[in-house]
Amino acid sequence: MHLMETYKRLPVSFSRGEGVYLYDDKGKRYLDFIAGIAVNALGYADKELTEALCNQARKLFHVSNLFENPWQEELAGELTKAFWTCGKVFFCNSGAEANEGAIKLARKYFYEKGERRYRIVTFYNSFHGRTFGAMSATAQEKIQKGFEPLLDGFDYAQLNNIDSVMKALRKETAGIMLEVIQGEGGIREATLEFLQKVQEICKREGLLLIVDEVQTGIGRTGKFYAYEHYGIKPDIITLAKGLGGGFPIGAVLARDEVAEAFKPGSHGSTFGGNPLACVCASVVVRRVKSLLPHIERVGAYFRRRLEELRAGEVRGRGLMLGLDIKRDCSQLVLRALERGLLINCTSQSVLRFVPPLIVEEKHVDEGIDILKEILS
Repeated sequence: MHLMETYKRLPVSFSRGEGVYLYDDKGKRYLDFIAGIAVNALGYADKELTEALCNQARKLFHVSNLFENPWQEELAGELTKAFWTCGKVFFCNSGAEANEGAIKLARKYFYEKGERRYRIVTFYNSFHGRTFGAMSATAQEKIQKGFEPLLDGFDYAQLNNIDSVMKALRKETAGIMLEVIQGEGGIREATLEFLQKVQEICKREGLLLIVDEVQTGIGRTGKFYAYEHYGIKPDIITLAKGLGGGFPIGAVLARDEVAEAFKPGSHGSTFGGNPLACVCASVVVRRVKSLLPHIERVGAYFRRRLEELRAGEVRGRGLMLGLDIKRDCSQLVLRALERGLLINCTSQSVLRFVPPLIVEEKHVDEGIDILKEILS
């Protein structure tokens, strides 16, 4: 009644969660295969995560970034350890903010080099956020419509079409920005051959390779960073969603030479990397690193069970999976909700499954049984 109608809300209100389940205000239990849209990496009411947050809340919520921040240093160290080379981190509050930071960093990097290169190639069906720069980078008309004129500086190409990438390049091109698996675009995966050719183009043309890991990162695909599946070496990656396990936090991670383009005053955030967010994220990062074999195993099992349904094309990796049923899937989301299963419809025909990373095979079986019902 008092909220702007920016969301199509489903007819349920949750009061608590435990593990991979949510409970509504009437006590009904729901198996959650959405996880806050790939956010609640450790599920609900995780004891270690909850205790870390409460302990920190008793000490210090917030301190300005004008002062030293040991919580940021600890978390940044863990994130850079998993990166392919030496790097540095900037903390913010969301995926859109992280992508805005990456766009600014790419431009600033070439400015510092004395080169007028500012344009970035992005891809149709991508999603990089709803702030103005991130929205302009997002090559989806439904996201951009009504907000024109968009921010200049973005050229669009087709995923897995290297010729379209070459046609999009200009003398002012600074980099190529992509998701290795497009989440909002329907769980569409870039091919190994395509990504390696993009890497070759970046090296040959002196471009920055920016990988948006907001949805794919922090173990979601079975590797800590999804780019690791493809043998590429991005100059910049962006993180958010699962990083805080439900507490808002985003990050830009860049190799050292690129990171040096940000000087004091170049970029900033009042709340970015606050103690509460960093303490939560440090717990998540440590736990997820130990969960990677589990994610690969359960993800492979989940994929097999989806393929057994023979209901459409199965796409994705690890615990970021999609089932393209080739027809509108919005009503199936409602039917699943009635039966106690939370799923998501994206790209109009794709059922998206991004459960908590602690999900077990028994939970997959429970979800598949419900899917069988609603698909039949």
